[in-house]
Amino acid sequence: MAIESINPANGRTLRQFEPLTEIAVRQKIALAEEAFHSYSTVPLEHRALWMRKLASILETETEDLATIITQEMGKPITGARLEVLKCASVCRYYAENAGRILASESVTSGKNHCYVRWDPLGIVLAVMPWNFPLWQVFRFLAPALMAGNVGLLKHSSNVPQCSLAIEALVRRAGFPRGTFQSLLIEAKQVEGVLGDERIAAVTVTGSETAGRAIAAQAGWLIKKSVLELGGSDPFIVMASADLDLAIETAVQARCINSGQSCIAAKRFIVAEEIYEEFESRFVTAMEAMKVGEPMNEATQIGPLATRRIVDDLEAQVKSAKAAGARILTGGERMLGAGNYFEPTVMVGVPRSCSVYREELFGPVAMLFRVNDLSHAIQIANDTPFGLAASAWTRDPSEQQRLVTELQCGQVFLNAMVASDPRLPFGGIKRSGYGRELSAAGMREFLNAKTVVIASPADAPALDDRLELLDFPERREGDERGSD
Repeated sequence: MAIESINPANGRTLRQFEPLTEIAVRQKIALAEEAFHSYSTVPLEHRALWMRKLASILETETEDLATIITQEMGKPITGARLEVLKCASVCRYYAENAGRILASESVTSGKNHCYVRWDPLGIVLAVMPWNFPLWQVFRFLAPALMAGNVGLLKHSSNVPQCSLAIEALVRRAGFPRGTFQSLLIEAKQVEGVLGDERIAAVTVTGSETAGRAIAAQAGWLIKKSVLELGGSDPFIVMASADLDLAIETAVQARCINSGQSCIAAKRFIVAEEIYEEFESRFVTAMEAMKVGEPMNEATQIGPLATRRIVDDLEAQVKSAKAAGARILTGGERMLGAGNYFEPTVMVGVPRSCSVYREELFGPVAMLFRVNDLSHAIQIANDTPFGLAASAWTRDPSEQQRLVTELQCGQVFLNAMVASDPRLPFGGIKRSGYGRELSAAGMREFLNAKTVVIASPADAPALDDRLELLDFPERREGDERGSD
């Protein structure tokens, strides 16, 4: 079956690609293995030079790359440009900070000289999603390549042009052939790639289903894996919050990338004292969001990436409504060409409804009214996911409780959740494990190798060392000497 690039704004096929054959895949793995043996010895300053060049190309060609993103998965063009520039920022971050992160760490251990060095693992397979088709890849690519690893990218099947563009960018920046390759393969072929003994590790960003399958295989093979899966992030607003800023940010946090983001706010948990005002203003602001052609500069919400995503989101909204939820605005797919869905706000979603615990991947928000902070934290944690949370309060004691008690990988106080090259990114529970970005992300695919060099003063004497060795000649000599 061909791998198709389809414009979600109008349903037109842009390009088609034939999946790689098994022979072609093995050839690419062989090339990656060959590249690793030489690339891992390349001086860090050379890698940094190529990484800076990669950042410069991204900045110079932002418009062309953003257009590919928008046409292939429907991201509004303004957001696509920002995504490309963010990729440049992560390249520059690791070019400038890899030396510090990779530096050997001395350890005091008696009179011995001890240190920990960080060695690359080898070929890392990256299974990446479509929603941030460049950024998701670059936040793996930049630290992996700067560390001396090489990468194989299995990108989502609906963004093949983005996948090939990334490989071309890496080569044009000067990185050696085979250092980073795109694998245009079907999902069923991933098992064979991961099963190849030359693959050292795997990183997955995507659905819970994909994460479970790949993590299970990696575990069986005893290969390192990092998972960044779904999220149903809470957005908590307490009575002391700056309500104007909280509402403005809440709409942005729900509708970023047309609502197709793992860290987009999805459950809005609001204190009783301010709930009515929040609900009224939030609904009005959601209704005012401009939905339309993603190449239009004024568009705030574009089409969802595929027809299946629209179908799934529509089914979730109908399921919630059937269970007793009320739709305050939206709730329907939009007629005409393209995968459009109305900005939607739901209230009264019962805990017994499956949607209560599911991830909503589109511009659909659920609102919850709470009595106090304890109630807010209870609802926020009542989810199988644990990626991130945004909480709004000016009360220091409330802030401390939120930081301590929220069950997630990241807490943002009076700010929208966002990834940052300088900070670890990842979750707990069914949102996955491991971290991306910062020093923590870089070290996920490194071997922390302990080195101990005995002090000469502590080295055993020659006779003592000989006693430790079981030489037959020595035993025979001892026997003869006893005659």
